[in-house]
Amino acid sequence: MSENPAHDSLFQPIQLGAIAAPNRIVMAPLTRGRATDDHVPTAIMVEYYRQRATAGLIITEATGISQEGLGWPNAPGLWTAAQTEAWKPVTAAVHAAGGRIIAQLWHMGRIVHPDFLGGEPPVSASATTAPGQAHTARGKQDYVAARALPLDEFPRLLDDYERAARNAKAAGFDGVQLHAANGYLIDQFLRDSTNLRDDTYGGSVENRTRLLREATERLISVWGADRVSVRLSPNGDSQGTDDSDPASIFGEAAKVLQALNIGFLELRQPGPDGTFGQTDVPQQDGLIRSIFTGPLVLNSDYTPDDAAADFAAGRADAISFGRPFISNPDLVERIRVGATLAPNTNVPQSWYFPGEAGYTDYPTLAETKALA
Repeated sequence: MSENPAHDSLFQPIQLGAIAAPNRIVMAPLTRGRATDDHVPTAIMVEYYRQRATAGLIITEATGISQEGLGWPNAPGLWTAAQTEAWKPVTAAVHAAGGRIIAQLWHMGRIVHPDFLGGEPPVSASATTAPGQAHTARGKQDYVAARALPLDEFPRLLDDYERAARNAKAAGFDGVQLHAANGYLIDQFLRDSTNLRDDTYGGSVENRTRLLREATERLISVWGADRVSVRLSPNGDSQGTDDSDPASIFGEAAKVLQALNIGFLELRQPGPDGTFGQTDVPQQDGLIRSIFTGPLVLNSDYTPDDAAADFAAGRADAISFGRPFISNPDLVERIRVGATLAPNTNVPQSWYFPGEAGYTDYPTLAETKALA
């Protein structure tokens, strides 16, 4: 239990599918850009994740399922043997520290710049262009028009998801999460602003959730349903991806995932400092909670007090914290004793720059007291 009775609920154990979490403080996916140019995890990533192993569960930074799907410099992947081997020390270190860790599997769709694809255009649900600019090794560049994924390429795409899931198992993870949020590929299929198709993957909400269902089924074929989770972002505009009737599409997505009996569902909710778009939009978590009966994890800009309040109100079964875990490797202990959280300094440079600065050099509460 915590030293602040209002936070006691966050320290209750919870079963997230097959994963027994000792507390309800989940580490959210956080892109940090510390892998090699070939998207191979590095030694400092071992220490970074080990430092945060007291989380009830760690969800890794978004991890590419293929070169086609990964358009972020130095983000890690899970499609090659070298990448898979380099993840093994990470999972081993987390387990040795008593933690649990799952891999978030990522295809960015139209958010991938051609620089990552040998000059070829990215793929998406339809031939659309994301707003804004991509972060590339050559600096910021405008996004380009995607090509609509043809029907004969869906088997290959689904094979990529399954291969990454198998590699995650070989690397020693405790499960996987399908990234279906934030305007990336599967979200581009879900929402009608980016899915303009008139075939079996477009039009009706049943068709637009088809790829979500098929990709989740591939992950389940490797892991079993109770070690698979999904992240959705049932909010407004996410990187130019939006929907005219979010309640209908995300309600249908919840039905799909309920039928598949996945281990848990994570929802990224827009907060006052949201990264991906609008914050003044109706929330869909109540609707989704009425449909999806498994564990529900909410995320985005939570304070410990807000997290405890939403748990007490029945909105969520656990809360995933993102940015607080950057500068507070011992976030769980700080919440337990009611300590002030360390602020993120040198932001956003420290989020993505290579090296240990702003990555593994944040002191724990005990270390701070010892220095004082």
